[in-house]
Amino acid sequence: MAASGRRPLAALLLAVAGAAAGLSGCDRGPAADAAPIEVRDRALQAELEQQERIGTAHPREHAKELAALEARAAPGSAERLEALSQRAALLAQVRDRAGHEAAVEALKQWPESSPVRTQVPLALKLAKAQWLKANGELGAGVRLLGALSELDAAKADARLLWRATALLAYMQGDYGEVDASVESGLKALDQARSMNSSWRAATAQATLAFNYFRSQQIDHAKRTAQEGLAAAQQDPDPVLMYSLHTIRGIVYSQDGDAKVSQTAREQALQYAREAQSPTLQALAMGNLADYELRSGNFPRALALSEQSLALARDSQEISTEILARHNMGIAKIGMRRLEEGKRDVLQAITMDAQREAGSYTADAWLELGTYLEQAEDLAGATDAFHRSRKLFDQVLRDETRKAVLEAQARFEDQQRQREIRLLNQDNSLKTEQIRSRDLQLKLWAEVGGCVLLSGALLALAYRRIRRTNAALAQTNESLRVQSERDPLTGLANRRHFQQAIAQHTRDQTGLRGSLYLIDIDHFKRINDQWGHAAGDTVLVEVARRLRSVLREQDLVVRWGGEEFLILVKSEDPEAARQLGQRLLDQIGGTPVDHGPLRIPISASIGFASFPMAPQDLLLEWERAIDLVDTVMYMAKAHGRNKAYGVAAMAARDRDQLLALAARIESAWHQGQVQLVSLLGPVQEGRA
Repeated sequence: MAASGRRPLAALLLAVAGAAAGLSGCDRGPAADAAPIEVRDRALQAELEQQERIGTAHPREHAKELAALEARAAPGSAERLEALSQRAALLAQVRDRAGHEAAVEALKQWPESSPVRTQVPLALKLAKAQWLKANGELGAGVRLLGALSELDAAKADARLLWRATALLAYMQGDYGEVDASVESGLKALDQARSMNSSWRAATAQATLAFNYFRSQQIDHAKRTAQEGLAAAQQDPDPVLMYSLHTIRGIVYSQDGDAKVSQTAREQALQYAREAQSPTLQALAMGNLADYELRSGNFPRALALSEQSLALARDSQEISTEILARHNMGIAKIGMRRLEEGKRDVLQAITMDAQREAGSYTADAWLELGTYLEQAEDLAGATDAFHRSRKLFDQVLRDETRKAVLEAQARFEDQQRQREIRLLNQDNSLKTEQIRSRDLQLKLWAEVGGCVLLSGALLALAYRRIRRTNAALAQTNESLRVQSERDPLTGLANRRHFQQAIAQHTRDQTGLRGSLYLIDIDHFKRINDQWGHAAGDTVLVEVARRLRSVLREQDLVVRWGGEEFLILVKSEDPEAARQLGQRLLDQIGGTPVDHGPLRIPISASIGFASFPMAPQDLLLEWERAIDLVDTVMYMAKAHGRNKAYGVAAMAARDRDQLLALAARIESAWHQGQVQLVSLLGPVQEGRA
């Protein structure tokens, strides 16, 4: 992950926050001219446009310039509303409470006779949301702007509505509502294009590219970032170019060849210096520090992070300070200054949690676990991995436990549901047509007296109805089955599992059987080194190997990404241990063939049998998955290519069992948890 994946700051805090600074200025094109607010003073509006685009680079200075422009504008005019809205945003950015409250009060006191009075409620809502964002109250900001879809877009000022939509996309992404943030980002992009505003389109694409990246739709992220850069180059300025190059640095950060990411980050720093903005420079240094972390140059990363922290404190940018502290801590861990480094990272995580930045908090725990594992702090790594996983499940929730990694699968499922609806509609139409024919047949029979003939025709019509309905039912069932299958591996998906587990536990107080969670080791490395086609081949082959070990009645699910879940009915711990060993051996016994390549693979597995010995305790299926997930991450932290199984837990009741599960590594060392450790086959080499 590293901080480039943690922070949209370079492109979002400034590009999006800058775009959200206030009402916009002179857009070119007929769509802009059609906006509800009439623009009377074109010269003043052009100055406001420039302020909006670059104001966030020097917010305090530009807030003063906007006050002067506001004084020049006529009372109650569109230009004065724009100037006041922009100034409110900059005052929020620097967290000037008194100044911001005064600006909000001025909006509340807007003249009733003003031709733009109808725009004031949205301007007020936007100003308040900007304050909430700047002060880390993301949840409140998302809720405040959540009703934007209910606004009448035809009556709202197009520029103001775009600004609010872009800000909502930014906050939803940070708050952890990644799917919603993508939807809002697409709306903002569509609005910008309808306004014929290339720089607004580029700004929206920066936000959108980052949220695609965060949801691991890397190809979408790269394509959107490239389109955003092309749009920015049509109407460039240093702040906008800084934003787009930073986003490129982020979305290309996972490539095997890091040159594109490095070059983009260096270009972003050049534009930050061209803008003469300490805030932008702090962010650019934070992103460069992240690159150095990925490259293993920890002293350089630490030096850049310390410079970034100093600038962030001067500019009072909380998010940038969190980024700098996080990178400082990771750099120190890389330099084996473990306790000092963990303190820095935990301070950054605490600050993120206080501002409700769920996506960043989950990513931060994951990165901390990765570097602690490299530093051989296995207990710390296991705890960090488990905390990350729990937060990801909360952040990426959709239905019960769906993850954004399955976004494409959800899209395909929606397509299938549409097909089902269309088929139903088509069937209804055909049924009505047949009924019409039936009535005609009856009429012909009565008129002509051809009873036998009409009977034969009716029988034929009814047979056609039955055939049509049967074909439709078969098609519907086929589509239902497809919606519950992973299209790549052919295994059941989470939707099917949720339905199956509901049936499995219907008359029980908890899950019975043996549960396994399997994660392919170093899967990202396989994608990076051999390409995503090779990664797909590995997933398909692992699915085949799992099926070859299991029985027909066992349930095997592609749980998401490179993870697989297995549920077998056997409650015998010894049988569970034997199956765990067979799974390890089958997955890692031979390399996977992909064309001329032979890719060595292995897996880390966590498993447990329920009821849990020795007290025969049961858990709900969600908690059971949490338990095997924890021991699976222990297997990863302790070297991978192995399995840990929970054989027994010294718990009297469910609550005590869950308490032990929350600290399972230490409970294991204290003898309160009995684990089975299994080793996979010896690997000839690693991909």
